[in-house]
Amino acid sequence: MTTVFTTMESPLGVLLLSGVLDGDGPAALSAVTAPGQKGALAEPAPDWEPDAPALAPAVEQLGAYFAGELSVFDLPLAPVGTEFRQRIWRALDDIPYGTTVTYGELGEAAGQSPRAVRAVGGAVGANPLLVVRPCHRVVGANGSLTGFAAGVERKRWLLELERGTLF
Repeated sequence: MTTVFTTMESPLGVLLLSGVLDGDGPAALSAVTAPGQKGALAEPAPDWEPDAPALAPAVEQLGAYFAGELSVFDLPLAPVGTEFRQRIWRALDDIPYGTTVTYGELGEAAGQSPRAVRAVGGAVGANPLLVVRPCHRVVGANGSLTGFAAGVERKRWLLELERGTLF
């Protein structure tokens, strides 16, 4: 498999998208990162190959999302993480556009004990698919905008976009 990348302008800054190619067709998206995002690569790895066409569907859908024209992504995904993290990340996909859930509610939806809230928070914070897997829709137990790897101001902006208060 080959890891490919491209970049795109966005309201969050220049996003770095990476994916894996396994034959013909579009790349399976493995990461979307924003400038200054905690725990994420700021630049492509040396062995990644530039391939904008392979990631064009992701760029197109992210552009439509940022324009307020898309609420559900339909892309092949290939994030790398433990089975626990994968389970939490899949549960993110079920949070409806424009709504929020708490870390406890997300953990429960993923079949986790209420005592696993810190581990759930760690998995959410490690989500490699910024925006596509909507970790920005997860809030603190009291509804506060708690941590977001790309910054709380970006989280607020994404939630305002989804609530229709930006346009």
